[in-house]
Amino acid sequence: MVILTIIYILLLIIAELIGYTVLQIKLYGMNVKDFWSFIKSVQDLEILYKFSKKYESMSPQEQIIFLAEAEKMFSVFEKVPEQIWEDEYDKYSQILDAYKSIKMLRWAEVNV
Repeated sequence: MVILTIIYILLLIIAELIGYTVLQIKLYGMNVKDFWSFIKSVQDLEILYKFSKKYESMSPQEQIIFLAEAEKMFSVFEKVPEQIWEDEYDKYSQILDAYKSIKMLRWAEVNV
């Protein structure tokens, strides 16, 4: 009986913590789905950041993959308030610069 009471109390505490977290996400004006996508994109941010440092040596197929992944990441980051990801701004900016450079290189190749 005591064990069931302890388990019930722990489950109640966990449910309250989840509810509080969802409430905080909603107060920021976001959907829980958007926030979960943001968490996944922060992991992708690290990978794209490493690739952005060597974009000049990428093959055309790698550049296309980089552009597609960067566009996905940009769309997720647009849905999240900047205060949440301001610590990642330098990496985001580096990826954006590489994205713009690759787009210009590909545009120049097409128009030559």
